[in-house]
Amino acid sequence: MQLDVQVISEQIVKPSSPTDDRLRRYQLSFLDQQTPLLYNAMVYFYQKICNIEANKITIFDRLKHSISNALTCFYPLAGRIMEDQLFVDCNDEGIPFLEARVKCQLLDVLNNPTPKELNKLLPFEFHVSGTDAEHVLLGIQFNVFDCGGIGIGICISHKIGDALSFFSFVNIWASIARGETNLIVPEFKSASLFPPRAIPEAPQLKKEQIVTKRFVFGATKVEEIRRKYGENASQKRPSRVEALSAFIWDRFVTAFGLRSRPDTLCTIIHAVNLRARIDPPLPGSSFGNLYSLAVTIPSMDNNIVTQIRDSFKALNSEYVKKLQDGNDHLKYFRERTNYAKGEILTFGFTSLCRLPMYEADFGWGKPIWASSVDRQIKNVTTFMDTINGDGIEAWIALNEEEMAKFDCDEELLAYVNNPKSLQR
Repeated sequence: MQLDVQVISEQIVKPSSPTDDRLRRYQLSFLDQQTPLLYNAMVYFYQKICNIEANKITIFDRLKHSISNALTCFYPLAGRIMEDQLFVDCNDEGIPFLEARVKCQLLDVLNNPTPKELNKLLPFEFHVSGTDAEHVLLGIQFNVFDCGGIGIGICISHKIGDALSFFSFVNIWASIARGETNLIVPEFKSASLFPPRAIPEAPQLKKEQIVTKRFVFGATKVEEIRRKYGENASQKRPSRVEALSAFIWDRFVTAFGLRSRPDTLCTIIHAVNLRARIDPPLPGSSFGNLYSLAVTIPSMDNNIVTQIRDSFKALNSEYVKKLQDGNDHLKYFRERTNYAKGEILTFGFTSLCRLPMYEADFGWGKPIWASSVDRQIKNVTTFMDTINGDGIEAWIALNEEEMAKFDCDEELLAYVNNPKSLQR
């Protein structure tokens, strides 16, 4: 459904205390450098907490003051990326905090979520290169529905942090809002672990006519897919993400007849958290782009799950050490694709499953849904836990023509639980 969203105010929220001069120049890491300029973004939905005007004012003020306090812990987020994109000027300039009214019931969105429309609940465009927001690292939009439900739309620049960094900020902000004082403060040392270096500017993603659709796989269907792809796997039973990646890849290959296109080199890429793979392991509170890419060059003759798993295993402590010593984490990909005879087709996966996505309690309970948005990146699937934690939502982005074919695949749809309504 189309959303009528009207922004009624915009403020700049600054840290509650000034950043120490010794911390003013925050250096980006090598992995930050290689990350394109776009936002990690989500919307958190809560029911009927703003059903009277006084509640709206109270909750808005609580969020505003707690943001200010959270920015003292996450001081780089209140600064601005410098022109060279190598440093953040931690100048306490502050972050945009918008208030908006949504002319519908929250239940209307939950029963028929449309990814493109959900972007209206965010403070920024998803792709920011060349816009006024290009150097802003964080923005928040407080959306109030006619029924009193709210949606908190949050954008954090991917240039400074990955998905786990995103959740670290949101959950500490929520802890501050509900009055907690025993906080796990973030660690900002990624540049010391992965020192910056002279490399070409990170590629900027093209804005294309992309369609994002949300497919829900319930717990029973996920288990069926795991059994299906575990039958011929040479090792342990596949994880949910391994099995669903293989299944979606197979449906993509079938929909576009890739098996009959021998000159097309196919690659599967998974974003992988490096915190547990570095020696010694890093805590989850470590802030930055602490991830790398597991690259699979799929062979149609071998079990795809085994190939994906092997690409994950290659990102071990030895691999991380090479990254720290200066190896390009895209070197393997470039070496394998340099000899491609024809088209190179890349399909990417990123998983937010098992991350603390539903912990954002600002004092009125946990969200009834945490949603992704239309990320506008071609051939990318984002996995997220359903609200009950058993099933998986797959947010899949393809161009319009490809999505029309993919969305009609009978085997895909046989495993999908009502792809429109929210599965609780």
